Amino acid sequence: MAEDRRLQAVVALAQGMAGAHTSRESWRGAALGACRALAGSFAALSVWERELGRLRVLVNVGELAPGEAEFPEEETYPVHEFPEIAEFLHERWAGGRGPSAWVETAEGPATGRPGYCHQRVAALRRRRRGCCVVAPIVLNGRAWGELYVARRAGDPVFGRADADFATVLASVVAAGLAQTERLEEARRLAYTDALTGLANRRAVDVRLDAAIERHRRDGTVVSLVVCDLNGLKRVNDTRGHAVGDRLLERFGSVLSLCGAMLPGALAARLGGDEFCLLAVGPPADEVVRAADELCRRAGELELGEGVACGVASTADPIGPVRSGRRLFRLADAAQYRAKAVRAEKPVVAGREGREGPGDPVVHLADTSPPVAAERRTFRGRPA
Repeated sequence: MAEDRRLQAVVALAQGMAGAHTSRESWRGAALGACRALAGSFAALSVWERELGRLRVLVNVGELAPGEAEFPEEETYPVHEFPEIAEFLHERWAGGRGPSAWVETAEGPATGRPGYCHQRVAALRRRRRGCCVVAPIVLNGRAWGELYVARRAGDPVFGRADADFATVLASVVAAGLAQTERLEEARRLAYTDALTGLANRRAVDVRLDAAIERHRRDGTVVSLVVCDLNGLKRVNDTRGHAVGDRLLERFGSVLSLCGAMLPGALAARLGGDEFCLLAVGPPADEVVRAADELCRRAGELELGEGVACGVASTADPIGPVRSGRRLFRLADAAQYRAKAVRAEKPVVAGREGREGPGDPVVHLADTSPPVAAERRTFRGRPA
């Protein structure tokens, strides 16, 4: 019966991690699953940061002691305070023995050699826990971190069988972490432009759809800056595509820098020489200022010939915006006009027809699609 319960616990832990969509969900699922499997009152998952020589706690679950947070911002412990880690990782495991868990109790020695306090025992006493089991996690052939499960003072102390089971759980956790890392890398690649490291068009579409829903629900300001990098073809034709790629990378850095002026803005490369900034929340005037700074900095790049920049914001008089497609059409029309008149500053939809309602940008967006828009495939609901 005990073996059946433990098998069920392993399956539950694996399923809990498999259902995670983010690293945090995966960490929490691992710690909770191990805590339940070992009948613990508390569990933590920590990663070994080699370059900093420390253990960093990723998640705490169960009965938290004062000062413990579920997802601590900066709960770290220098590895030199835990010589059993270095001894295990560098001697026992490196010597050919497989990773296995060990048990500490609050009744164990709190002092060892002169000047050394056994940190785990001291922590158990301080947090009124009776014992803990520590299981190293090995990921891709390297020591990754540790799984820690504790019981209350007065509860049965972990035994050798529990430590062996914790070793099994740690291997299941390692497999789950590897799967999560692969999924996150796949997501990152799916939503990232490989050359510049910015977001790609797919990421913009997803974020913009959600932003427009917020706008329709509560009036949140949504602004889009669409820009076309001038001179890329000339650079490619005269100096080669490697130099052209360098221009794209440099402009991507400028775009990211200017996007940082707008909290939470998404900087993206749409494809070719086309880029955009998506801002959700900041006032339209702040977005225009950031776009103006973008034009100024782009004009100072050693390569290229500046940028044609168009802005569209739901806060300006551009008519109802019921879809991301319409906002894109407006920003793209503004960018097209900026390129046509060789504007050194951004053209803003809804602000061009100052003497009346006949804004040329809005008119352009609402009649026939500008040339620039025809180069893209818009997605989402009809405008």
